[in-house]
Amino acid sequence: MQKAGSTGPFSRFEWMIAWRYLRARRAEGGVSTMTWISLIGITLAVAALIITLAVRTGFRNEFVDTILGSNAHVTVYSAGTIDANGNMNRTIEDYRGWSERIAAVDGVTRAAPLVKGQVMASGRDGAAGVEVYGIEKADLMTIPRVAVRPDMALGDLARFDEGIAIGSGVARELGVGIGDRLKLISPEGAKTAFGTSPRVSSYEVVYIFTAGRYDIDRTRVYLPFSDAQVYFNRDGVADEIEVMVEDPDGVDDITINMMMAAGDGALIWTWRDSAGSFLRALTIEDNVMFVILSIVVLIASMNIVSGLVMLVKNKGRDIGILRTIGVTEASVLRIFFLCGALTGVIGTLMGVALGVLFVVNIDGIFAVVNFFSGGGVWDPSIRGIYELPAELRAWDIAKSVMLSLGLSFFITIFPARRAARMNPVEALRYE
Repeated sequence: MQKAGSTGPFSRFEWMIAWRYLRARRAEGGVSTMTWISLIGITLAVAALIITLAVRTGFRNEFVDTILGSNAHVTVYSAGTIDANGNMNRTIEDYRGWSERIAAVDGVTRAAPLVKGQVMASGRDGAAGVEVYGIEKADLMTIPRVAVRPDMALGDLARFDEGIAIGSGVARELGVGIGDRLKLISPEGAKTAFGTSPRVSSYEVVYIFTAGRYDIDRTRVYLPFSDAQVYFNRDGVADEIEVMVEDPDGVDDITINMMMAAGDGALIWTWRDSAGSFLRALTIEDNVMFVILSIVVLIASMNIVSGLVMLVKNKGRDIGILRTIGVTEASVLRIFFLCGALTGVIGTLMGVALGVLFVVNIDGIFAVVNFFSGGGVWDPSIRGIYELPAELRAWDIAKSVMLSLGLSFFITIFPARRAARMNPVEALRYE
């Protein structure tokens, strides 16, 4: 028969003793209450970490998707020239040529000339400032968040040449719908002998879109390109070229080619230039949140130490007997290490299950919270997007699991070593 002292690491009897200690009632010298506290603490900490990482990932992806899905990946505009009156003119006269040459660059999917301007829009319920984009219908129909979302839109985009397309926020604020007429008022109108008179034009609303970004839906209006040229006094010119590329993340690799294709006087502004500071701030915030929640996991794991210290104290007699019958220090260390490790493993698995369950049902949970709080939990005018997104990634779950298990295993070593080094004579002296 094999002796206890000669058994291999993490043998069956070590697992049996560790499991029995974890299940022991307090009357039997166990610390089941502390075990439950440790389990609950680790479960909640791991769940909080997974939920936070999922929400941060979902928010970032949704935010970037709304940028790339409704805005130009690259904007090409003119450096400008000084006219005879000393005014800076940044319009592009050869906008057709610029668009064709840029569209021919490898990696570019579309290059569309735009006319842009800020005006006052007037509807049945009042007036509001809007940003008008003059664009061809064929180009508008390639914008993912505007045209390729029929479930999030009203009206018929095929009739765009007959009217105007507006964001759902504009329609809601001005109280207009499909078939209503929207009045655009620009202070830079026709020049007369008495000065510049405001330009007022009325257009039928033929399409209402929802891009998913509050600031876009609240301010953006699309007007047929030729109508916008007339309205903004841009006859024969465009303000900029809107460019879409195959790989937005690699846009910096082709900006030089686009500038060379456009020709002299062309300048480039990419989506990273416009949103880069915000994305960098999100990255910093993600890292800070991970560090803070890692500390929460560490604090939860420290409960294991408290439970093991009490367990070692209560099981001093058992340790003395085990050592007397030949169990080695290493075996005792492994027994109490298993006690703490099992708590960490079970708590981590429960935390993963709770976190994943929360993320999967996050819309329903927030609906309930929103109902009991009277609404306003998630304000799109502040957050920018309409709902709290969450996206589970295997790497985020793996990071949470590795962090929790690593901390649980590490801090368990110290009370386990204390148990292993207990002198059996001292442990049994008063027994």
